[in-house]
Amino acid sequence: MAKPVTLVTFVLPSTLRHWVGDLTEVKVFAVAASDDDLPTLGGALDTLRRTHPSLEERLRDEYGSLRRHISIFVCGENARRFGGLDCALPPGAEVYVLPALA
Repeated sequence: MAKPVTLVTFVLPSTLRHWVGDLTEVKVFAVAASDDDLPTLGGALDTLRRTHPSLEERLRDEYGSLRRHISIFVCGENARRFGGLDCALPPGAEVYVLPALA
């Protein structure tokens, strides 16, 4: 069997668009770790690292964790509340990236 795959749309604030040619959205495929799992935010970020490494470096730190000053919302919900990088992504997920407010 094939691993589940979903198309993910990252919606970016103006402060991060410079790293992707001023695009407002970046689409990537997220692949599940196994046949029985769903694709995750971490998997989508892994793909983003291969296609847009400069952007991904601004979202995750050197340990691979989400940066503290970045908030990520998956389908309108804060990803940190649903496992952070392990947050499951439904088909066609929209991921909003926002700088955290102080």
